[in-house]
Amino acid sequence: MAESILSFLNLGGPVVWCIAGLSVIGLAVVLERAFFFMNSWENPEKVEQALCERLYEGDPAGATSLLREKDTSLRRLFLAGVNHWKTDGDSLKMLLDGQIRREVFRWSKGLSILSAVARIAPLLGLLGTVLGMVDIFQSLPETDQAPMVALAGGIWKALLTTVAGLAVAVPAVLCHSLLSSKVDDIEETLSRGADFILREKMMRP
Repeated sequence: MAESILSFLNLGGPVVWCIAGLSVIGLAVVLERAFFFMNSWENPEKVEQALCERLYEGDPAGATSLLREKDTSLRRLFLAGVNHWKTDGDSLKMLLDGQIRREVFRWSKGLSILSAVARIAPLLGLLGTVLGMVDIFQSLPETDQAPMVALAGGIWKALLTTVAGLAVAVPAVLCHSLLSSKVDDIEETLSRGADFILREKMMRP
């Protein structure tokens, strides 16, 4: 298997090696983001219910202790609200909005790199194919083979870079779309969490 991959890379030339490098970068981003998402997500309803009980009991220390049990985006948002509970409503809303932006930035980290991989890989593939075709036509007068045979043998090698570029770009686009959708969901969840804090403050100033 390893020999087949190495043979493919060598057959495609430097451009395919560059595309392979992009695939490693894209895979690293996807794995890192997947690990981050799994460790930074929790059920918002459970946290809200537990926090509501502490606030209802008038136990800010208990609420702070609860929110520090786990380091997640939602708990950091709630903790920012609890720590500034005595702040007026407008200032608290601005503070929570700022915290949401910081958390969304954390969740979006690396997605621009994945997007770049998805855009650059097929362009590199096309570049490799064009360079391969130029090389074929340059060497055509020097070959002893029939022109059509020489063309057929050279074109399929030139097209390898396009195949490699698309093979990297398609899963990169898919993963970027899925991760971006998750970030949108997180932003919506955090916005609802900020509304929850503001409502609780109005009820228990």
